[in-house]
Amino acid sequence: MGLGRNRVTNRKFQLRRHMFAVIRHYHFNPKDSAEIDRRVREEFVPIVKKAKGFVRYYWLDTGRGEGASVSVFRDKAGADESVHLAADYVQEHLSKFITQKPEIIEGPIKAHD
Repeated sequence: MGLGRNRVTNRKFQLRRHMFAVIRHYHFNPKDSAEIDRRVREEFVPIVKKAKGFVRYYWLDTGRGEGASVSVFRDKAGADESVHLAADYVQEHLSKFITQKPEIIEGPIKAHD
């Protein structure tokens, strides 16, 4: 009985261990926070949710002119697609708010709960 359970647990871990994440770090004028937050929530989230293998998206705003997003995908292809989707969206809809080029970190998720 214990052996079968370990197989199920190991299988769940194996399915999830290859997920990929993308973190984007943005800088902007703090007075624009509310508008950026609204646009991300209402316009960008529906776009990124359509990317291949989408799992989860988070946006945080420090209130001090910095924001970050964390996107999680089932595979690298979805993560890569999200990088392009975000770049296009920022260029078209947020470029007037962004004060410097965003920092982007992308890679496989190595640990999770």
